[in-house]
Amino acid sequence: MKSKGIKNLLIDLGGVLINLDRQRCIENFQKLGLRNVEDLLDIHNPNGLLMQQEKGLITPAEFRDGVRKMIGKAVSDTQIDAAWNSFLVDIPTHKLDLLLKLREKYVVYLLSNTNQIHWDWTCIHLFPYRTFKVEDYFEKTYLSFEMKMTKPEPEIFKAIIEDAGIEPKETLFIDDSEMNCKAAQNLGISTYTAKEGEDWSHLFNSK
Repeated sequence: MKSKGIKNLLIDLGGVLINLDRQRCIENFQKLGLRNVEDLLDIHNPNGLLMQQEKGLITPAEFRDGVRKMIGKAVSDTQIDAAWNSFLVDIPTHKLDLLLKLREKYVVYLLSNTNQIHWDWTCIHLFPYRTFKVEDYFEKTYLSFEMKMTKPEPEIFKAIIEDAGIEPKETLFIDDSEMNCKAAQNLGISTYTAKEGEDWSHLFNSK
């Protein structure tokens, strides 16, 4: 890896580990009768259902009730969860293998803007691999809905630095958002902005 002296890895979830399908999610919500799906998925609206859930300010039940209100008719929790989780596709096994290999050399942490419904589904359906589960891939998981803060807020990075006792200059953050990476850089953390679906294992290939 180009960045020498790196001891810790902060790795994003959606787009970096998990392949996403936004269009599939939109279509499934439209089938339930939700016309303004873009409003639901708006990451720039701090008062919207998505960001309220990702900050842990509303419960999954409150999120579902909010979706039902937007749809304007009775829709089951199961239907809402199925449409919501259809955003998540898979984690390629080569990335799970990579995480296990990286743990031999680095202290690996997960840092994700996510929500309870997505996280629960991911732990059940995407992380289990051979005999491994989510806790086998990371030293610790830092999740926005548990921390009550989201990237790119500087506070979330500061909280992790303090909690994990890590040095920013010894840490590499891998994320698919330039804005999130910029926030980390401002605190002295090295970053790599991954493209959607990219195999970023080349970062760790020895020359």
